[in-house]
Formats: sequence, C-alpha cells, structure tokens
Amino acid sequence: MAKNHTRYIFSMGELKRKDNSIMFKNEKGNFYIPVKDTRELYCLNEVSFNTKFLDFISKAGITLHLFNYHGHYSGTFYPKEQLISGSLTIKQSQAYLNYREMIASAIVDAIAQNIHELLYHYYRHGKKELKSYLDWLKKKVPSLLEKAQTIQQILAVEGQVWIRFYDSFQYFLPEDFLMNKRVKRPPDNPMNALVSFGNTLLYSKTISQIYHTHLNQSISFLHEPSEGRFSLSLDLSEAFKPVLVYKTIFDLVNKKRLQVHKHFDKSLNYALLNQEGKQIFIDAYETRMNEVFLHSRLKRKTSYKNAIKLDGYKLIKTFVEGTVFKPFSLKEKQ
Repeated sequence: MAKNHTRYIFSMGELKRKDNSIMFKNEKGNFYIPVKDTRELYCLNEVSFNTKFLDFISKAGITLHLFNYHGHYSGTFYPKEQLISGSLTIKQSQAYLNYREMIASAIVDAIAQNIHELLYHYYRHGKKELKSYLDWLKKKVPSLLEKAQTIQQILAVEGQVWIRFYDSFQYFLPEDFLMNKRVKRPPDNPMNALVSFGNTLLYSKTISQIYHTHLNQSISFLHEPSEGRFSLSLDLSEAFKPVLVYKTIFDLVNKKRLQVHKHFDKSLNYALLNQEGKQIFIDAYETRMNEVFLHSRLKRKTSYKNAIKLDGYKLIKTFVEGTVFKPFSLKEKQ
C-alpha cells in the first residue's frame, strides 16, 4: 500500500535488492516496489533483509521503520545523515541548557490547545457535557504552565491534560472503546491498542521529517534526552497527536469503520489490531497525514506531514534567532 511515497508491508517475508528495484518475497510470490516512488518503508511484521539491501535503500534515500508483531515500534534505519550541522547542534544544546522549560511548556500548551479544538467539534455538535473540559483546557492550563518552573512540574500539567482528555471520551465514543486509564505495553483494551499503534506511526513519521532538517534527534526538551532513542521526535510529535492520531481514531470508531469484534484479536482480549484493522487505520491515518490545508502564515497550501517538518524549522529559528517556539496549532493552521 502506498500513500505519498510511504509503503507498508503487513506480512512476513524477505526484502531484497533486485537490479534497481526493491523486491518483497513472501509465500504468495514476489512483489516489486519502485525505488523512485518510495521514501519510507514500514515493516509491520517479521521481515528479513541483508546489509546489501540496507546499503541499497540508504543510497536511494529510503527510511526503513520496523515494528514487531504486536505493532510496537522496534527501530528505524535511515540513510547516512546529509544535513549534519555542528554549529546548530551547539545552539540546540545551548537552548536545552538555557531555556528548556520554555520550549517544553510551549509543547504542553500546544497539546492542550489542539485537544481543545478537537473536543470543541463534538461540543458544537451537541455534546454539551464537554464544556467543563473545554473551560479547563482554555483557562486553567495556561495558568498552571505559567506557574510551572521545572520540567517535573510541566510534565505534571501534561499528565493532567491527557487524563482529562481520556475522561472526556465517555461523552462521544461508544462504550466498548472507552478506557479507564492509558496502558501502553501491552495495551489492555481496544482504545489503548489504537492509541499505541497510532502514536508509534506518528513517532516514526516524525523521525523521517526531522531527518530532512539540520536538527539533532537526540537533544529534546519535554522528554528527557536519553541514549537509544530519538527523543526530539517524541517532542515534536506531541502537538500532532490530537490532530493526526486521535482525530483518525474518533472518525473510524464513530463511523463504525473499526469494530471491536471484527478488527481486534480476540485471543489477546481485543487489545491488538488484526491485519484488517491495521490496514483500515493506516489508510485513514495516511489520508489525514497527507490532507492539505491553507497555512495561515505561509499563505500557501501544505500537508499535515509537512507541518511536522515546519515545526522543526521553527525550532531551528528559535535556536538561531531566539524567537519564541510555538508548535503547530490546529485552530490557527500554522
């Protein structure tokens, strides 16, 4: 399946270089993937390959994202970095030391604003029970963030935002898709499974978008920088979760395109999407990701996928020019 240079592999098999094409081989036969039309490969099952194949896709500029059978993100192989900038890395490090809290607070504020915009849609369509959530997001969160002085305090505000968001589901989602709490590994109900799967897709997409900037993937602000993960991708993906992951989930669930007894693995207490469920989710997610809108500041059309990269450029401007970082706003479309 391909959407704007992104291809997903759902079954077990082997990836190989065949002349100047990518060949995927499984029990059904050989399938060819054109290199020039591919920028990302998502492997959502056990897939084997060799270093010859990795060297080939590296030279072709293709990013490879790996997931295990349960849909958990395993890692990313991406081409040798072409946009390394020592001077920007120094400025990014200085920003972490000097105004980490300011950037982290801006990210949490953006999460709250975009959740507010998402919930307001349901409020306008008759779900008046959401008013208290909307008021809290709009009035209380900014004051809480203004008082927060440390990363721990900012993270505590973020935690409250997500908890209240999850609680609001009861007013606009069917009962079998409600969740008492967020459980990640492993998910323990259908909604947790959808959120985990969507978040990992968004995280890996953000990795690909940051790759096309000069940013250092390991220096983050809201999330603690640590070895073995691209923590800046976690930062930049946060503001887009309500916009891309949850909007996709709500649309699929409320339109009954995803159903618990049909699209989740019964043997695992319906806490894992089956292959059909994954395909339905990915198709809707990619459609949303590539949806275009008029960017209010640039005065031209762009996609949500490109908006992730634009947030990376905003960060660069913050590091270089000292401008205030303001992540993507669903309401303002910038």
